[in-house]
Amino acid sequence: MAVSVTQASPRRLEIKQGSLVRHAGRDYTVIAVPDFEWVLVKELKTEKIDRVLIKELQSVIDQPSQVKTQDLISITDEDWLIAQERFNCIRPLLEGYEQRTRTMVIARAKETEKTTSTLYRWLNLYEASGMITSLLPLNRQDKGRKRLTPEVEQLIDRVIEQEYLTRQQKKITHVCREIDRLCHLSNLPKPHPNTIRNRIDQLSLEHKVARRQGGRVADAAFTPILGSFPNADWPLAVVQLDHTPVDIILVDDMDRRPIGRPWITMAIDVYSRMIGGFYISFDPPGALAAGQAIANIILPKEAWLARHNISGELPVWGKMDRLHMDNAREFRGKVLERACENHGITIEWRPVRRAYYGGHIESLLGTFAEEIHTLPGTTFSNTRERGDYDSDGKAIFSLSEFEGWLLEHIVGDYHQRLHSALNTSPLAKWREGILGSTTRMGRGMPPRELDELRLRLDFMPFVERTIQDYGVVLDGVHYYHDVLRHWINAVDPNQRKQKRLFTFRRDPRDISLIYFYDPELEQYFPIPYRDATRPAITLWELRAAMRQAREDGLKDINEDTIFQTRTRMIERVEAAKQKTRAVRRQEQRQRDGKQRSVVAQTGVLASKGVVTDPIVTKTLRPTPEPSTATSITPFDDLDFGTM
Repeated sequence: MAVSVTQASPRRLEIKQGSLVRHAGRDYTVIAVPDFEWVLVKELKTEKIDRVLIKELQSVIDQPSQVKTQDLISITDEDWLIAQERFNCIRPLLEGYEQRTRTMVIARAKETEKTTSTLYRWLNLYEASGMITSLLPLNRQDKGRKRLTPEVEQLIDRVIEQEYLTRQQKKITHVCREIDRLCHLSNLPKPHPNTIRNRIDQLSLEHKVARRQGGRVADAAFTPILGSFPNADWPLAVVQLDHTPVDIILVDDMDRRPIGRPWITMAIDVYSRMIGGFYISFDPPGALAAGQAIANIILPKEAWLARHNISGELPVWGKMDRLHMDNAREFRGKVLERACENHGITIEWRPVRRAYYGGHIESLLGTFAEEIHTLPGTTFSNTRERGDYDSDGKAIFSLSEFEGWLLEHIVGDYHQRLHSALNTSPLAKWREGILGSTTRMGRGMPPRELDELRLRLDFMPFVERTIQDYGVVLDGVHYYHDVLRHWINAVDPNQRKQKRLFTFRRDPRDISLIYFYDPELEQYFPIPYRDATRPAITLWELRAAMRQAREDGLKDINEDTIFQTRTRMIERVEAAKQKTRAVRRQEQRQRDGKQRSVVAQTGVLASKGVVTDPIVTKTLRPTPEPSTATSITPFDDLDFGTM
């Protein structure tokens, strides 16, 4: 099978005065950004001034070939540390970039002991992609070196916990020496000191102060003044994210029968109280919900509004500076943390027993709960409030319909309403913060992300597998495409007796496709079922079928068994005259998975084993020394419920 490879397209569009943009095949310069929907532009050839819609703009400048597009988990800790250090060198120059002067760059170069041309090169690379991966070192001689083994990782964590995070306040050099000593005694490879320093740098500053100097010192240094939120001085400076079950019973969209309460993960911009995005699902919160909620904040909203036939505006897009989340398990994990770090997002965990750190999102969820209690099918907050109200009997909304209602309420009511803490509406506050006013300069329009699927993949769970002559197997299901042929039975370049592991990502809502990351081409390819006759199913359905097969006493559970069991389960559902709520929820999850999957959203399809263009494309180049990824167990925090 042939797979076409095309030039990589730029991943974001800068919208500011002086930006080069393309519209209807013509190149323009942006001369003014007076609104969220349109800009004033001047054509380069004719100098004619025109007004064009922002959503119709395209990028003129192709993504530089130097910009890395490799998968986040395939990057060594040493390379990641170098990229972080380079980013820290240019970070002060990224703030207020419209007022940046050469004098400022020269001064920063002296502070960091770098050359001015080096800082300009790093600025150009970072501003072209908006990601730390653009600052990764090129032509590394040790590219492909195996990352730390799980034993070394555990040893590092243990020594940091026992030696560094203590009231003795031991130095990092002591920690490095102790790790070297223990690795020598255990016959383990010694990590580079920079790797250990990087681990310590990634710890929360407040956590380090609390462990090394005491809770009182940490409280004095980090507790904010109640009634205000520190550093939330402009839009997207601080975004709070949280989740909660919704107090309403929803129905399936075919039989209109009640199937239960959904979960919602929602984000609020602290500066303006604008709702940046949300994610609704019948599955309990997990890595997928958290990651996709973050992606929904960053992405433009026009397609989302159009899908629900909403005429209002939701002009919130762009990457937040800081993301505040609580310490729930689903918000923690290396995939989520590295994805945020790569996109320049700093995660700050809410300290334990300090609820006011998440006061804005908590208040928002409470406000919406009151509105939802007025809808048919509400469960209210408790049984006392509900009384004898028949929530199941009154339920009328499907998940998609409820999402549309909530989006309409946000756009047409909540964002327009006077907010008591702001003394204006959230939309007006957002407009002032972005575009400015007569008394204050605005932050400027955030860049628009153009590659939606790649952004979502960055925040999506992954697995690692070897590639055999029959393809690759995930949870008993076989996948294959000729793009895998080159890597069949590939050997680990660092341990010749072991097979090489490759990274695969998948959308749990539709596992008929997985996404293979080619470490040489540095791009993703969609890989379909090996048997193209298999139906698309969700990961939840797959696991339910496997549980059912075990309950039926089947010992040899293979792919045929799984899909045959699934067929029998469907037949049982069809034969049932009165469906239980759990079974109806199962059917609805299946339909939602097909409708809402990343594949469906982006138009990347595979039919009968034929795959179209790759997800992230790039000009072919000489094959570099391949790299490997660390072994991480994914999907542990995804709870897909029970039958």
